[in-house]
Amino acid sequence: MRSLTGPPHLGAGPFASPPPAALCRDDRPVAGSAVAGGGPTTSGLRRGICDHGGVNEIPRGTLQEQTFYEQVGGEETFRRLVHRFYQGVAEDTLLRPMYPEEDLGPAEERLVLFLMQYWGGPRTYSDQRGHPRLRMRHAPFTVHRAAHDAWLRHMRDAVDELDLAPEHEQQLWKYLTYAAASMVNTPG
Repeated sequence: MRSLTGPPHLGAGPFASPPPAALCRDDRPVAGSAVAGGGPTTSGLRRGICDHGGVNEIPRGTLQEQTFYEQVGGEETFRRLVHRFYQGVAEDTLLRPMYPEEDLGPAEERLVLFLMQYWGGPRTYSDQRGHPRLRMRHAPFTVHRAAHDAWLRHMRDAVDELDLAPEHEQQLWKYLTYAAASMVNTPG
């Protein structure tokens, strides 16, 4: 059983000093560290977890420092995406009846806020509406394969107009196709 005070070289208690920068918990040198022979020292490094359970240093800049939301352009990008999507929905005879509001503006705003929050932006959606509960919120509507396909067709047009970097486009599209499939609640 593991001690709650941590490994012996950490000292007692949760606030004891960390181990030497280039050593893991079991005192094995971390590959690429100054102790292991060459490589970075502790200047410009962050504390991290080594691959065999101990603490080591991670060079600055190796961790993702921006959210996906920030990487793709933030609010402006998500507003463009959703606005273009709803332009397609407004003309779609299959999807438009699923939106009971005369004005699609409120639905557009909800989707913008949800996607911004999902991808690391402000938590406005949850602050205003609580937990997303996407399946529950879509349960009153008949969402079958044809609706799924129409939704993705309009979303594909919107994503393509963003002209994102390929890795961002793929990541976004993977999520959108997953989300669309998750909303299907009726056979056919």
